[in-house]
Amino acid sequence: MANRSQAPTAPSHGSSTAPLLQGAWLTRGAEGRFSAYLPRDGEVVRWTEQPDGSWSGPVSLGGDGLTPFLAVGQGADRYVHLVGLRPTDSGDDHVELVHSVQFQTGRPAVAWRSIGHSNGKGPWTGNPAVAVDGQGRVYAFMRNGGGGLSVRAQKDAGGWHPWWDLMGSKTDPSPVAVTNGSGFVELYSSHAKGLVRYVQRESGAKPIREELLPASVTMGTLAATTGPSGHVTLFYLDLDGQVRAWSPERSLEPTVLGKAVGTGRLAATRCLIDGFDCTVLAQQSADGRLALAAYPSEQETEGIHWSETGERHGELATVLTRGLDGRLVAMARIGAGAPITTRQKAAAEGLLLEGWRSIG
Repeated sequence: MANRSQAPTAPSHGSSTAPLLQGAWLTRGAEGRFSAYLPRDGEVVRWTEQPDGSWSGPVSLGGDGLTPFLAVGQGADRYVHLVGLRPTDSGDDHVELVHSVQFQTGRPAVAWRSIGHSNGKGPWTGNPAVAVDGQGRVYAFMRNGGGGLSVRAQKDAGGWHPWWDLMGSKTDPSPVAVTNGSGFVELYSSHAKGLVRYVQRESGAKPIREELLPASVTMGTLAATTGPSGHVTLFYLDLDGQVRAWSPERSLEPTVLGKAVGTGRLAATRCLIDGFDCTVLAQQSADGRLALAAYPSEQETEGIHWSETGERHGELATVLTRGLDGRLVAMARIGAGAPITTRQKAAAEGLLLEGWRSIG
């Protein structure tokens, strides 16, 4: 049996009926309304929550032949940055990264612009991850042809720095980017032999690769969130099917939270439960339903217990976030159809959800 830590995830240019998503593809605007983004038929489409809680869309944001992959990042200014992959004219299955931004909920996005490829040009080498630092600068990470990580970052005065090679090898094709409480960008990936972290130490600086941490990791399962301390916690599945948490700035070694309910990627966020700051994890269970687990943020010794919700589905891609009131909001992509969503019930004890509904 193959070692799952060395098994690459599927390439990003698969069927248009099965989009691949990375990051915060459900975002909240400054006024509290949500937007949801999906790649579809060579472009990105967006749904927008209305003031009465209904949804409008989908509306095309263009894309000019994008592959079915989309990475989304959002800064403290609430601007939404979209990064996709688009085939180039050079043939040989070459792709380039393209970037767009939406400044205000429901408004048009700016035209897509190429930001190139970490190898100048080349075929798919991994799925980009996007983070926005405390100054609103975008960082687009991707695995390069050598199996390490590269990043392209926005400049203060506009435009982009050249690609920076962050070094490394044999990394997960789908790394996770996140912004910590100091506004610095961090990137997490797995390796055949463990976990790799890249972190900024100065604003606008090139992220620095830290020493590999030996660990058994299932590639393609990573998720991360920034806790109340401002430090990042990474979540992943080990090779025994246990969910583990790792937070190096809190001196938290990879710690077992509990048994996973499935084998796929985790999703994570923080929300308020009974007035307490809690971290919520999501994963599709073995029987096809979405399962949620929560524990008091940064109190990993409490462990997790899963509770399933909704109907069974063949494949789910899930994103978690919270509203202005601190309550959990979940959204799931099922095949090529419109996403479904649910919210944490108001004034209810514990983590109770409303019924799932389509936004289409």
